[in-house]
Amino acid sequence: MSLTASVWLVIIAALIAANLPFINHRWLVVGPVAVPEKKLVVRLVELFVLYLLVGGFALLLERRAGQIAPQGWEFYAVTGTLFLTLAFPGFVYRYLLRRHG
Repeated sequence: MSLTASVWLVIIAALIAANLPFINHRWLVVGPVAVPEKKLVVRLVELFVLYLLVGGFALLLERRAGQIAPQGWEFYAVTGTLFLTLAFPGFVYRYLLRRHG
């Protein structure tokens, strides 16, 4: 797989993973439905776990492409902010557009 394809694959995976907590009621997509409506805190915890999973996936692709580049805190701050930005459409759908009741 080319480097460009790997980058796009990670971006698409991040876009999907960032919106999953807001579009479904299950814990991490596959778990049981504990309550009819998940709280925002639970969705944010899921968002963090999915961020780590996408980061692990990106690390795996980077390892396959060559040497893994060392990253500082700035990298994680930027990618975390990007992940939150990608989650914005799901958040808007869940809390602003969807009719409650």
